[in-house]
Amino acid sequence: MRAVVGLMSLLIVLVVVVGVLAKKQLGALSKAPVRPQNPVLVDSGVTFPVATPQVQSQQIQQQIKQSVEAAMQPQPLPGDQP
Repeated sequence: MRAVVGLMSLLIVLVVVVGVLAKKQLGALSKAPVRPQNPVLVDSGVTFPVATPQVQSQQIQQQIKQSVEAAMQPQPLPGDQP
């Protein structure tokens, strides 16, 4: 009987701890800064266009493709130089 009560109290403490951590995480998500919908970023009076997620994704894909192609180029071995 004592073991059952101990196990139940341990379970209740675990549920409370998980609940507090979940509430803390959800609170952090709701306080996340909201990006402006305006496609122009203003910094010191100079405007810079902000890429959409689709354009950013394509840029990242292009960078990865270039990195892979550069890595696939044959590299000279140290003993191959005359």
